[in-house]
Amino acid sequence: MPVRVGLIKQLFSPPLPASGAPVSEPPSTASAPEPEDGDDLLDDLISQLEAKDGPMQAEDAKVLGEVALSQQAEAEGAPGAGKKMSSKDRFKARQARKAEALAASYLPPDPATDTRLEQEAAAEDSQIRAVCFERHLELWQCPPDGNCMFTAVADQLHLLGLLPAADARPEVTRRAAAQYIRAHPADFVPFLPSVTGEDGQGATDDGLMTSLQFDKYCEKIERTAAWGGQPELLALAKAFRVEIDVVQGGTPSVVRTLPGDAQGKWPVAAISYHRRMYGLGEHYNSLRPMERHTLLPHLLYNHKDIHEHLHPHDPHPHPHPHVVQHPTA
Repeated sequence: MPVRVGLIKQLFSPPLPASGAPVSEPPSTASAPEPEDGDDLLDDLISQLEAKDGPMQAEDAKVLGEVALSQQAEAEGAPGAGKKMSSKDRFKARQARKAEALAASYLPPDPATDTRLEQEAAAEDSQIRAVCFERHLELWQCPPDGNCMFTAVADQLHLLGLLPAADARPEVTRRAAAQYIRAHPADFVPFLPSVTGEDGQGATDDGLMTSLQFDKYCEKIERTAAWGGQPELLALAKAFRVEIDVVQGGTPSVVRTLPGDAQGKWPVAAISYHRRMYGLGEHYNSLRPMERHTLLPHLLYNHKDIHEHLHPHDPHPHPHPHVVQHPTA
C-alpha cells in the first residue's frame, strides 16, 4: 500500500491558530501538548519509505510526489490568486514543496542526473583541495552520521588545545552549542525558523519560535544527531572564542564565522563544507595541518589543478617551483 494516507492528510492540513508566546516573553503555563509539526510527519514518512524495498519505495515516492504537486497547484490556484495567499494556502504550498523534494529523493536513479552530480562533486572537491593547498591543510574525514559539523569542530578545538582528547567528540560540542544558544536567545531566535514558519502551529505573527519550540530546538541540537548549521557554528565560535573558517566550493571559497567584531586576533579552526561529497547530502570535514610526508605528493600531482584554480585565465601553467627544470640542448 502507498504511504499512509492519514499522514499525507495531516501533512497538508492547515495549522491551528497561533497560541504560543514569543521567546522574548515568559513561557506559557498552558499544559496542553504542542501538536505534531510537519517536520515530524515528514520524518515519519521517511521512516516508512526507508523500511520498504526498492520497487515499493519508488511506487510510494511517486504517489507522494503526485499528491504534493496536486496540493501545491490547489494552493497556488486558490480563489484570489494573484493576491496575498491565505495562511492555509501558504502552509499547504510549503508542505507540498517539502513532500515533493522528499519524493524526488526516493525516485529511481537517473543516469543523466547521476553524471551531473558526479561532475559537480569532482569540481567541488577540486576547488576545496585548491584552497586547502594554499593553507597547507588536508581533509580529515568525519563520519556522515549527522554529527559531522560537531565532530569537525571538536577535532579543531583539540588541535588548538582548547579541548582535551577525551572531550574531542560531538557530544561535547553539541552540548556547548545548545547551552550557548539557550543562554543568548535574543542573538539566535530571529535566525531560527519557526517549526512550520509564520503560519505554523503555535507560531507568532512575526514567525518567531515560541518558548516551547525554542526549548525543543535546543534539546534536539544537544541530544540527537540533528544536522548543525550556521547558528550552531556561531554559537561554537562564541562559546570557545575562536574564528571558524569554512572552506567550500564556489564563491566565496572561505566563509568566516567570528566570535567578535575584530578579525585576525582569534585562534582559527578550519573545516570544510561539501554539498556533493555524499550525493545530495551536505557534509563537513575537519581540515588538519598537512603532514610533511603528504605535502610532496600534493606538490607533484596537484600542481596543475591548483594552478588552474588560482590562475584560471593562464593557459600555460608555470613549472612547479619545487621541481628542478633542466634546460634542453
